[in-house]
Amino acid sequence: MSNPKVVYEGWMVRYGRRKIGRSFIHMRYFVLESRLLAYYKKKPQDNVVPIKTLLIDGNCRVEDRGLKTHHGHMVYVLSVYNKKEKYHRITMAAFNIQEALIWKEKIESVIDQHQESQANGNKYHSFEYKSGMDSGRNASSSDHESQFSAAEDEDDARPNLARRTTIGNGPPEAVLDWTKELDSDLANQNSSSQAFSRKYWRLLQCQNGLRIFEELLEVDFLPKSCTRAMKAVGVVEASCEEIFELVMSMDATRCEWDCSFQYGSLVEEVDGHTAILYHRLQLDWFPTFVWPRDLCYVRYWRRNDDGSYVVLFRSREHENCGPQPGYVRAHIESGGFNISPLKPHNGRPRTQVQHLMQIDLKGWGVGYISSFQQHCLLQILNSVAGLREYFSQTDERTAAPRIPVMVNMTSVSGSSKRSQKLQSASVHHRTSSLDQIHAENRNAVLMDEYSDEDEDFQGADQEALPSAIEVEDKRTAYEEENKDQIDLSIFSGNLRRDAHDKARDCWTLSDGNNFRVRSKRFCYDKSKIPAGKHLMDLVAVDWFKDTKRMDHVARRRGCAAQVASDRGHFSIVFNLQVPGSTHYSMVFYFVAKELVPGSLLQRFVDGDDEFRNSRLKLIPSVPKGSWIVRQSVGSTPCLLGKAVDCNYIRGPKYLEIDVDIGSSTVANGVLGLVIGVITTLVVDMAFLVQANTTDELPERLIGAVRVSHIELSSAIVPVLESDPSDSLKT
Repeated sequence: MSNPKVVYEGWMVRYGRRKIGRSFIHMRYFVLESRLLAYYKKKPQDNVVPIKTLLIDGNCRVEDRGLKTHHGHMVYVLSVYNKKEKYHRITMAAFNIQEALIWKEKIESVIDQHQESQANGNKYHSFEYKSGMDSGRNASSSDHESQFSAAEDEDDARPNLARRTTIGNGPPEAVLDWTKELDSDLANQNSSSQAFSRKYWRLLQCQNGLRIFEELLEVDFLPKSCTRAMKAVGVVEASCEEIFELVMSMDATRCEWDCSFQYGSLVEEVDGHTAILYHRLQLDWFPTFVWPRDLCYVRYWRRNDDGSYVVLFRSREHENCGPQPGYVRAHIESGGFNISPLKPHNGRPRTQVQHLMQIDLKGWGVGYISSFQQHCLLQILNSVAGLREYFSQTDERTAAPRIPVMVNMTSVSGSSKRSQKLQSASVHHRTSSLDQIHAENRNAVLMDEYSDEDEDFQGADQEALPSAIEVEDKRTAYEEENKDQIDLSIFSGNLRRDAHDKARDCWTLSDGNNFRVRSKRFCYDKSKIPAGKHLMDLVAVDWFKDTKRMDHVARRRGCAAQVASDRGHFSIVFNLQVPGSTHYSMVFYFVAKELVPGSLLQRFVDGDDEFRNSRLKLIPSVPKGSWIVRQSVGSTPCLLGKAVDCNYIRGPKYLEIDVDIGSSTVANGVLGLVIGVITTLVVDMAFLVQANTTDELPERLIGAVRVSHIELSSAIVPVLESDPSDSLKT
């Protein structure tokens, strides 16, 4: 590039919304420099003034808003903004997912280096861009005008992508998260093949080059007509993007690889990662006597940091998609695709495709016939073989994948008059608010796309079992903090503590060895070890609700943080704020007698917000829950400060961290999944400060908690005094 400051440049779509509410797109030339993102009408020459600029620093974020419909095409939208000036942002998009992801990586790399410079106290005078991704192309993504350069209006506009669904009565704003197929055992084994866990699946049969697995877990609450979850696992010689494009399509192209597909259409596009779809199945089991089946379901998708894609399904009702005459409405309990890259073979890309389905075919008679259930389910799963054959019969791989077209719903009700009214309403109000989605298809307890970039490293972890020296290091690193035990009897919270396996609506301590953290050798070989003993004691948990968000709960009289302060102890309070028509907060109180001066934890407590955001990490896990929830939540560590807005309140003897889950589309999605089935779940969460250097390693947990089968009705309204001490907020 002629300008040494330019990191990346090329033609992209300028995506926005007019004052009258209609969306628009224009082709613009974007230029990313080491401290600036700008765009122009044409490729800049000499000293051309850009149309708009955004200063890039450590406070910036790149938010992917997913797929937006535009005149039969779909564009992948990114929004770049400064957390301190959220209304000043640049929204850009691409017709090609890969191009958008390259831009996202480039911008995030620049942001990360600014954060590192700020954390180290450096100035920007010697800033040097270092890309973390080999794009395999020139710095300029395009040097020519695009055929889409004309200004156009878009039919509809939507809120940003939600990586997980919201709760309450608001629309879901989230993306699904399978992230990985993992339970805690499989994650600890660090196996390179995650097609199944012996603990939950058994190989049922091999068919058409596919392995068919059946879930072992028995489920009491599902009707007898609902099958066990089954999944097909196969290898397809194509890229993840090519397969993802086909899986997302609902047009005639799908009939070429999915023999169970008859017709599909879009009912409502909720956001960039969430859509409500109508789907007619083509099932050939005695069609003369058995009525055909159709589906109305919510679909979430997301892309993981390792290049894999996750697409999840679950049935739901929708006002614009009522029962259809001549069809029985089947019910998807859980389902979806996991599309993961493999090493290429003979220069051709290879991808592992997993297709899961747990479905209730309904009907008063045949729905209870096992042969009917299994035949139809295997026909649906056989689409993986269809994908393999579809790609094996063509050598054309030159065209970059386009986002597929989705057709609008045309028949939404058994009553033709009502259908016309609903259809008309749908055309003019496709962005109408969607009521609460309690679908468990989603994703991650808190969000893998913002997860620590090192967490997906595979290879060195095989030798990650702790040596005697490492174990000793971990036992002694903060030995002074654990000399004396804290009297736990003086603390109380409204959520009771119960360590019994079958206990409900309670919490208990989670064993630190259930979580893997960076070892002393991590900088050299990326190895990890069981976390071991916590640095602080979890003394109480509160479960609150209110009509508004509850901030600075540590000021509440008589709470565990105040009791600890009276005894001279130090507390770290995590306030996980759940948005909705009713706001919930789950508050964890971790207490230590004192912080070790100079320790990483002490530096975190007394550091600035930039340092805290770059280091605060959460590791989630779901030891008990349905298969779809385990996949959605995963166990990939997440840097909370990059995923959601964290407000830090430093008191004399405590640090409260208010985690505003409503600030992130990703986190919202997690909640939409978990809240809907919260009473059936056992969730583990570990909090820690990320260690980046050898003198900070090994990592230690601040603490870990297990919450079991939480009831929303057990939350109480807290009595919070007015907060005159805003000056405490750092």
